[in-house]
Amino acid sequence: MLDPKILEELGNKISALLANSPAKDIEKNAKAVISGVLGKLDLVTREEFDIQAQLLARTRERLQALEARVEALEQARDGKQ
Repeated sequence: MLDPKILEELGNKISALLANSPAKDIEKNAKAVISGVLGKLDLVTREEFDIQAQLLARTRERLQALEARVEALEQARDGKQ
């Protein structure tokens, strides 16, 4: 059976090799490319999105109230004629 210390040493050596390998550079380059692409998109923060969603909800409520008021006024007008 293998000694856990040997496995741990082997894992540490592999990690050290990967940290100094081109794979680390590829990861950095990929992150830079993705950041550049996302930076060019017209994105908003979650906070800005939530604020706009709340504003839209209030606007919808106001519109529904105004539609109900117009309908009530039209019914009152039609009842008088």
